[in-house]
Amino acid sequence: MKIGGLEKLSLIDYPGKIAATVFVAGCGFRCGWCHNSELVLPEKIRNQPEIEEKDLFDFLDFRKGLLEGVCLTGGEPSLYSDLPVFIKKIKQKGFLVKLDTNGSNPKMLKKLLEERLLDFVAMDIKSSPEKYPQAIGMWEAKLPTSKCGKLSFPHLSDNIQKSVDLIRQSKIDYEFRSTIIPGLIDKKEIKKIGQWIRGAKCFALQQFRPEKTLDKAFQKIRPYSENKLKALVKIINPYVEKTVLRGI
Repeated sequence: MKIGGLEKLSLIDYPGKIAATVFVAGCGFRCGWCHNSELVLPEKIRNQPEIEEKDLFDFLDFRKGLLEGVCLTGGEPSLYSDLPVFIKKIKQKGFLVKLDTNGSNPKMLKKLLEERLLDFVAMDIKSSPEKYPQAIGMWEAKLPTSKCGKLSFPHLSDNIQKSVDLIRQSKIDYEFRSTIIPGLIDKKEIKKIGQWIRGAKCFALQQFRPEKTLDKAFQKIRPYSENKLKALVKIINPYVEKTVLRGI
């Protein structure tokens, strides 16, 4: 695991829990609004200070009794083959584990769920299925198992659907969530997303922040108003059990 950052205390990353957040470097997507480019772009990852696993686990030992859980985010943690071993070490110390994922590696997600290594999963829904290539910048994205191969959308689409199904069928706490980007997600798109994840326990709409974006063009996009976001909530409400609006 290449650990690119650590937030020692978070009250928002793991719903209802006091947690530490571990940022893992590396991602197969190139979402223009991403604000963690130092964990996504290889040229920036190389210059990013790395936190040793020993230092992380020493910190967790020190925080036993104060922290309830650990949130694993990125980047994309599921790209690492040693993720199950890493999580087992965390759980052996008595912490709950939440995984943030883009859903691109359902094989790893299935393994983690079958081995009961996760207590909460949050999966990003970038857009409706039709707009996924545009949303993730797939002309730059790489397959997790390839050093040079382009990611084909049929392969990606299948993986994303498998991850959605795995999460919906799991017995753990979960949420799907979308950052609401004007020009990418509107009333029509949010309805398509609702129809796609129909019956989900929870869907979170996250306000877009035009700051420190991977693609600087996104810094010129004006976020939706609070009223427009609430209108999108009303549209998706009938399709999911619970909706959450964040960042307003």
